[in-house]
Amino acid sequence: MKFSAYTTALLEDIEARIDPYTEEELEARWNTFLAGEFDGDVFSPNRKKHSVPGIEVRQININDAIEDYEMMVNMQFAAVSASLASGGRVLSVRSNYGTGILSTPFGAPLFMMSREANTLPTTRVVPIERLDEMLEAGLPDINAGLCGKVFDMAEIYAEIFDMYPKIRRYVHGYHPDTQGPVDIAELLFSDQLFYEMYDNPERLHAFLRLICDEYIQVIEKWYSIIPAPEPNVHYGFFMKGGILLRDDSAMNLSPELYREFGYPYDSMLLTRFGDGVVHFCGRGDHYIDIITSCPALTGINMSQPHLNDMEKIYSCTVDRGIPLFAFPKAYAEADIGRGFNGLMHV
Repeated sequence: MKFSAYTTALLEDIEARIDPYTEEELEARWNTFLAGEFDGDVFSPNRKKHSVPGIEVRQININDAIEDYEMMVNMQFAAVSASLASGGRVLSVRSNYGTGILSTPFGAPLFMMSREANTLPTTRVVPIERLDEMLEAGLPDINAGLCGKVFDMAEIYAEIFDMYPKIRRYVHGYHPDTQGPVDIAELLFSDQLFYEMYDNPERLHAFLRLICDEYIQVIEKWYSIIPAPEPNVHYGFFMKGGILLRDDSAMNLSPELYREFGYPYDSMLLTRFGDGVVHFCGRGDHYIDIITSCPALTGINMSQPHLNDMEKIYSCTVDRGIPLFAFPKAYAEADIGRGFNGLMHV
């Protein structure tokens, strides 16, 4: 891809500012944390050395980035530039197309937010009556919907990595927001999904298996373009395993329903990709003991601790040797007296 003078200047500025010693020292500290050998209370790594941008970095509206590949490059590498200037986030980029990446191949219409919102898009609901049609059609085209843009963007990142050796080594391409099986089903069917759990459970199980098949194809193609780093990366932190699953929809399920419709598919995907981390927003204390029983789980990334019984969360995670990633700092500091066994990252 031929880049504009600004994009070229941005990439060259980042390439010049990356200090291998600084990045490798940060990675070494992360490896200590991931190995369970961190001996402090809270792990909050920072770069030993920061560097200010040599150019004025533009802020890109997400709507422009969704529509234009070069704008996506500008937006993602602006974040890399900011990380080099302050903080300790791992340098990383992704194909940032929102939550609808795996619902659009099944026919969910894309819903763009206003430019003023500057927020990632999602998808509109489709009627549950289309579920039989989807099952009969089988696996969607792997390049359908937003997936085509995701893979095109991955190819562009691969080109950039070939052009800039320090960016290739120290800026990590991480897999897009492919959500999780139940999340994808809820994006497609909204509240109709919950009736389906009671009215047609076998049909729903068949569809969740189909979602997993599509998920596997998409992640495998992503890693064929952008090989997974070791350790892996997601949203500015290092992690063990091949995927980060998102389980936001599980907050709407009873433990029994999560055990039947969530856990079998989450655990299958985590195992399929050599372990991984689970994310949830909102409440998760009602199913935390179920998901943390999965041998392939290597961590939990959660938000909104105030909506959870945190002692239950801690007892099922850090007390069992399972780290918490990107935890809100204020809440960690408030609970520091109970001890986190060196497994709390903020």
